Amino acid sequence: MRAVVYDGFRGPLTVRELPDPSPPPGGVVIKVGAVGLCRSDWHAWNGHDSVAGFPHVPGHEIAGTVAAVAPEVTRWRVGDRVTVPFVCACGRCLVCESGNHQVCPDQWQPGFDGWGGYAEYVALPSADTNLVALPPKMEMTTAASLGCRLATAYRAVAAVGKVVPGDEVVVHGAGGVGLFALAVARALGGRVTVVDPSLTARELALSLGAAAAIDPSDGDPLASILEATVGGPTVSIEAVGDAEACRLSIRSLRPRGRHVQVGLMPPELTQDPVPMHEVIARELQVLGSHGMSAAYYSDMLGLVAQGRLRPELLVTRVITLDDVPHAMAQIGTPEQPAGVTVITP
Repeated sequence: MRAVVYDGFRGPLTVRELPDPSPPPGGVVIKVGAVGLCRSDWHAWNGHDSVAGFPHVPGHEIAGTVAAVAPEVTRWRVGDRVTVPFVCACGRCLVCESGNHQVCPDQWQPGFDGWGGYAEYVALPSADTNLVALPPKMEMTTAASLGCRLATAYRAVAAVGKVVPGDEVVVHGAGGVGLFALAVARALGGRVTVVDPSLTARELALSLGAAAAIDPSDGDPLASILEATVGGPTVSIEAVGDAEACRLSIRSLRPRGRHVQVGLMPPELTQDPVPMHEVIARELQVLGSHGMSAAYYSDMLGLVAQGRLRPELLVTRVITLDDVPHAMAQIGTPEQPAGVTVITP
């Protein structure tokens, strides 16, 4: 198979021929139809997250077709169209028994704990626990977001943030997760303000229904948020992974508001980001959200089926494996296009 490979952190990304994978016990091999280019893969490439070893194939937002099945698998057959949460849970531990697969202590993440989906094929474990059937008419380029960014945003907004109609919601960061958080919050009846330094990202957020879009580098961002939300948000989502954005998110909340941290912070940026005295004084909730279990995809897919969530609108660029080295280098720079980039092997 062809795959994108790197041999060390920040090392060159190249497209090579690698052996086709075989299904692990209880697992499957997926022929990749589409895979998202995500900032989390960029973090791993930069060494902010560990990977299993080198050479390494990134990619964790995977949609495709089952190509091979281990004998132990009972729910899936060759030819099934599927996606998979980026947290592949073991399905056996006490945490999994509680339904919280997304924080399974024995989890396996494609593109981190093993080779991922920037390839023509990828092997995945524990298929009966982790695979999710795709709606029959959903395009693979749309489905790629279901493994991480849309599912992560959905659970952060709906299950952790508990957004309800009438809530004032602020989303910090209008990248993939942030834009999906905007879409989910609007689908649930929230009024959404987006905070992002990129003019292109802010314009895209407004076109997707944000009530306001704020440049945090322009003037006093806290005052701007308080004005846009008439006193502060009830729910604030930090979707970029930045200590200053985290601090601003918490400081802007109205009393008893909820901050949900989704963005991953590199270790050098995590020094004391939480103004704990304000958390206490206003009885704020500071919450973390980490993906979503396969068992809870049905409500999210229901909103897609109803047309209340339209993830295809956020896919702004489709590239090939050969384009990945340049596209990965653009992440975190002014050259990075707004919206979601999807790779089709």
